[in-house]
Amino acid sequence: MSLRHLACALFVCVAAALAGCGDGKPQFRNTDITGADYAKGFALTDHNGRKVTLADYKGKVVTVFFGFTQCPDVCPTALAEMREVVARLGADAGKLQVLFITIDPERDTQALLAQYVPAFHPSFVGLYGDMTTTAAVAKDFKVFYQKVPGKAPGSYTMDHSAGTYVFDPQGRLRLFVRPAPASEPAASLERLVSDIRLLLAGS
Repeated sequence: MSLRHLACALFVCVAAALAGCGDGKPQFRNTDITGADYAKGFALTDHNGRKVTLADYKGKVVTVFFGFTQCPDVCPTALAEMREVVARLGADAGKLQVLFITIDPERDTQALLAQYVPAFHPSFVGLYGDMTTTAAVAKDFKVFYQKVPGKAPGSYTMDHSAGTYVFDPQGRLRLFVRPAPASEPAASLERLVSDIRLLLAGS
């Protein structure tokens, strides 16, 4: 190989390496919504009766999911997935805070949330507000929900959008995680753990 060809080959290799580095942003495997102008925070009450805001959890990666305790499928599935995330994080588990915000404050009392949410993991926190506050927080997070009458008189269920919002340790919104497809729960779990580790590494 001539000197000229060698120089060209070296240039190509260096250029490829630099391209691989990109702009230094983490290569998330879930939807990157860094810089989004919504989901700016909340002021709610936790299942221990303490008034909290998003800033109270600064220093940890925070996941936020909106649901209700009588949800038959997606809500318990999401919380169970987060329990597995905690297990896989090992020594870093204490750097993650899982939050569950109820969209059904009529039925999801402090006592019920205190029983339901920590049953998935002792570190998980249930949050609630009054009807007006709940609606305002859901709107800020672009979460849809509505009451749907049940079969029995006076009974109802809740239709709602599903997905997990992930904030970095500085309190910045970074990711939106869609519910895991039934066909690949293990892959979804792996993607989420990988992304959380990236956020922790960048803190």
